[in-house]
Amino acid sequence: MIIDLNNEDARWEGVGLEGQVQAAAIAVLDRLGIDPEEAELSVLGCDDARIADLNAEFRGKPTPTNVLSWPAEERAAEIEGDMPEPPEADPFGAIELGDIAIAFETCAREAEEAGKTLEAHATHLLVHGILHLLGFDHERDRDATLMEGLETEILGKMGIEDPYCQDK
Repeated sequence: MIIDLNNEDARWEGVGLEGQVQAAAIAVLDRLGIDPEEAELSVLGCDDARIADLNAEFRGKPTPTNVLSWPAEERAAEIEGDMPEPPEADPFGAIELGDIAIAFETCAREAEEAGKTLEAHATHLLVHGILHLLGFDHERDRDATLMEGLETEILGKMGIEDPYCQDK
């Protein structure tokens, strides 16, 4: 797997963002039957100011958010609740997934509010972002159910509790 990691915010280095990206990507791709060795992914570890600029530029929302994703190509399923088509390797054998940006302050605040470690929450957000790159979404109810179920399953195999469970 090729991971292009740009840590604009050095605080990400203290929580092992590179290892989290690697683990999250392998877990997602393995679950979906995609060879991780063919995958390419770009990740920006940034702060709230930077992600607010990106959120404003690409989504028209000038506020910080936890994670943003830009798929290399549109892969969403046309029928609500269906699995997206898996990506195919290019002629050179590579699968370009796309780009993810993750914001330190928002992730740290959300983790603290939820009583989770920053590492567990960031891993959840990376799994979430990688699923977006693969065509999963949560705009329609059945798509959200599918995506959340996959997140819960993948994170469970990684030893991370269900992020959607409210019984804690």
